Amino acid sequence: MATKAVTDASFAADVLASDKPVLVDFWADWCGPCKMIGPSLEEISEELADKVTIAKVDIMENTDISSKYGVQSIPLMILFKNGEPVAHKLGAAPKSQLKSWLEGEL
Repeated sequence: MATKAVTDASFAADVLASDKPVLVDFWADWCGPCKMIGPSLEEISEELADKVTIAKVDIMENTDISSKYGVQSIPLMILFKNGEPVAHKLGAAPKSQLKSWLEGEL
């Protein structure tokens, strides 16, 4: 399952109401590190599809949800379980580190 684009309008249904954990990647098109980790997140979303949904929120187009969660630096990944933020990771990292961190939080 590929990453899922989430908007201000769909955030509640796609993330908060999800029956499985959701990793939300807050990103922007102009962000080099965001583009670096994009392919890794796509691969991880396939590898862990049964355990977690990986969603992407473009902070330039979805300012309400970005503000609500205090996004000031990107890439910022927040893991939601049962509608609540339970872990976050700021900055780019190699795929192996991202996957290890995520698996440790699930």
